[in-house]
Amino acid sequence: MENGRYHRQIILNGFGKAAQAKLSEAKVLVIGAGGLGCPALQYLAAAGIGYLGIIDGDHIELSNLHRQILYSTAEIGMQKSVVAAKKLTELNPEIEIVAHPFDIDKQNVLEIISDYDIVLDGSDNFKTRYLVNDATAQLKKPLIFAAVSGFEGQLAIFNLADNNGTATNYRDLFPIPPSVGEIPNCEENGVLGVLPGIIGTMAAAECIKLVTGIGKPLTNTLLHYNLLTNEQYAIEISPGTDYTFDDLNTSQPNFMEIGAEELDQFIANPSAILIDVREVNEVPQLNSKLYQKIPMSGFDTYLTTEIEQKNIILICQHGIRSVAAAEALLDKYGNTKNIYSLKGGIVKWRNYFTAHE
Repeated sequence: MENGRYHRQIILNGFGKAAQAKLSEAKVLVIGAGGLGCPALQYLAAAGIGYLGIIDGDHIELSNLHRQILYSTAEIGMQKSVVAAKKLTELNPEIEIVAHPFDIDKQNVLEIISDYDIVLDGSDNFKTRYLVNDATAQLKKPLIFAAVSGFEGQLAIFNLADNNGTATNYRDLFPIPPSVGEIPNCEENGVLGVLPGIIGTMAAAECIKLVTGIGKPLTNTLLHYNLLTNEQYAIEISPGTDYTFDDLNTSQPNFMEIGAEELDQFIANPSAILIDVREVNEVPQLNSKLYQKIPMSGFDTYLTTEIEQKNIILICQHGIRSVAAAEALLDKYGNTKNIYSLKGGIVKWRNYFTAHE
């Protein structure tokens, strides 16, 4: 351990070398190297977490940079987890940093999380939040939950028993995932860059508290922060009884997310169909004989029909509704069809679709 690096926290009354040693022995997984994950990762690496995992399959985009300040303009297009791991290693070469340059899903979630002591979830979508919650609850791994919406942020710690032996999880707050489009994400609703910076740093602080045993962590407590008033309040979370965890059996079939650069090979295949689940007024449209527009508002009715094609590609504006449609088709066809969703949607791949209008 390099005492000079950590001197200012080691000399803290109530911290000392014993707490620093616990940090160096800890294994923490951060899910999402975005607005919440970046500040959390930077402070955890700087504090001396001995083994730090980063899982994120996304690439750096220009619109990320106002809040994901770990990255630079020159790194646009590069893989987030790989760039983050390199920069954090430069920040602190005394720790081990592992990049998982792919998305977490039902096939890998249990295997990956089982290698870590604590999970910090900085994801930006409900599908991942429920998946990570269910996996950590089943594996009995402490979960630090962080989220932002509009001008407000939330923070909590799940799967950790309090003095009464009670442990809660995300489903005790929200038993059932919201329907697609019911709650807008940051991509649709916008966010001030400083807000995830604040919440992400607070999440890192909760992680350090958990590892070292200092202070009072947010066990079974949801902290709510309002950026506009700089006010915060905490509410106690009570265990619920009306929810079930997702089946994380890895033998289950799954759909795949693809990028626009992979669309051409599918569109050229006569056994493929391209289904746009946006509403009728949303543009642009893809000029292809395989193209069909089946709005999500009427997708349940469409599910009663049979799709002849072997390869089914679903698209929407942001890649959220297409995931929901892919899951619905997966429930119907299982592994008898190849089902794909365009990751990031038309917004992410606008240049591609403009060229194909």
